[in-house]
Amino acid sequence: MGKQATEMLKGTLEGIVLAILSGRSAYGYEITAWLRDQGFSDIAEGTIYALLVRVEQRGLVDVEKVPSEKGPPRKVYSLNAQGREYLNEFWRTWSFLAERLEQLREGGG
Repeated sequence: MGKQATEMLKGTLEGIVLAILSGRSAYGYEITAWLRDQGFSDIAEGTIYALLVRVEQRGLVDVEKVPSEKGPPRKVYSLNAQGREYLNEFWRTWSFLAERLEQLREGGG
């Protein structure tokens, strides 16, 4: 990814991670691996873990510690009601911005 894509991703990564969690519970490495599979190859695991700590502190996810075959228990994150509300707002904002950007691209600025 280029610098511009990386900067744009910073502003949307939280919404992307919450959208992933809206479909299923996951732990940090699973989320990172999925993002990399989707072409976000520059995403560092540490970035995702820091984001997960922030959304947990803000009460947007529920966390369950699940035993791991190797090492300490894994923290499995799932979107809760407050997180779903936040994600809905993210999608409304995304739609608004996408529509306005498309208008600009089509010359209707």
